[in-house]
Amino acid sequence: MQLKTILNRVQKFKSFVYKSVRWVGNEAAPELEVEVAERANGKPVCSGCGHHRPGYDRLAKRRFEFVPLWGIKVFLVYAPRRVECPSCGIRVEQLPWARGKRPLTRAYGWFLASWARRLSWKETAEVFRTSWESVFRSVEMAVEWGRAHQDLSGVQAIGIDEIAWKKGHKYLTLVYQIDAHCKRLLWIGKERKTKTLLR
Repeated sequence: MQLKTILNRVQKFKSFVYKSVRWVGNEAAPELEVEVAERANGKPVCSGCGHHRPGYDRLAKRRFEFVPLWGIKVFLVYAPRRVECPSCGIRVEQLPWARGKRPLTRAYGWFLASWARRLSWKETAEVFRTSWESVFRSVEMAVEWGRAHQDLSGVQAIGIDEIAWKKGHKYLTLVYQIDAHCKRLLWIGKERKTKTLLR
């Protein structure tokens, strides 16, 4: 089974196709680059408003880090198009595998965030030969998604606690759901004042 077949099974994008795959790097740090191209009939999408817009020009090729295979780093390589949008102006097209200008794919971000629950962020970065910053950004993405999709219906009992997080009596206020069927962290606030809890 070819790498392109695997990618089409696990990470298929409607308006894009995987082209060539090539080895780069060296023996000590091998890497795979997968070239991505838009479909012939695929129109770019404005990253501002999310509508299909006519193309304006094309930027230089960029590498987006994907989930590693067998310990080998994998990068998607694509030259983003810019669109001419009547409401947003000249904008870079929206890429379904990326978040803004970040060099990590969404899939790799979720991969790192899941490992960061099991290992420390530093260990996660070392194991997957990436930076602490990449792990931090991945966890941040997961937390943002979780907060946007948090369901607070059915919460009947809460518990409040505090935790010291810095020397010099610096505390955080923690609010938990403590129902018999569900125990989870709901909210974290800076300091341990009445104002903090009222927020």
